[in-house]
Amino acid sequence: MPGCSHLEFPTMTLRRALSAALLLACSHGKAQAMPSTFGPVIGNALLCRSHLENRYFHDYLTTAFGPAYKREGGAWWFKTEATLWGAEVKEVMVSDDSNPLVFIAAITESTPEELEQGIRTAYGIVFKPAGATPFPLRVSNLGSTIAYMNDKSKIYCAKFKSPPVR
Repeated sequence: MPGCSHLEFPTMTLRRALSAALLLACSHGKAQAMPSTFGPVIGNALLCRSHLENRYFHDYLTTAFGPAYKREGGAWWFKTEATLWGAEVKEVMVSDDSNPLVFIAAITESTPEELEQGIRTAYGIVFKPAGATPFPLRVSNLGSTIAYMNDKSKIYCAKFKSPPVR
C-alpha cells in the first residue's frame, strides 16, 4: 500500500530491538564458548607451567566468559564451557586479593584418574599420590594438584604471593 512504509519501519526497528534485548537477556549467566587460547593460557596455569597473576586470569576469564558469577572463599568463580585434556571444565576459580595465596583452579566433569590420564597423554606429566588415603591428593613435580570433588575432580595451582618490592 502506498504511504504505509512509514508504519513498517518503526515496527521492524522495534522487532529487531526486542529480539536483540531478548537474546542478550537469555545469554546472561550462561557460559560463553571456549576461546582458542583457553588451553595454553588456563591449562598451563593449572599445571603450574606459567606465572600466576590473579588479575591477569580474572581479566582473561571475564573477557572470555563474562563476569564472575560469585565471589566466595577468597576467589572469583566463573562458569565456563570448555575442555582441557579431554575433560569438560564447568567452573574456573581465580584467587582474589583477600587470599594469602595466588591460585587458579578448575572443576572438571571427570574423575581424578581420568583427568590425570588425559594430562599424562597430552604432556607426559605424572601425578603422584600424596598420602595413603582412599582419595589422595595427586601432585605433579611442578606443584599442580588434582583433588577429588565428589564424583568430579578439581585441579589447581597455588603459590604464595611475591613479597612487595621495597
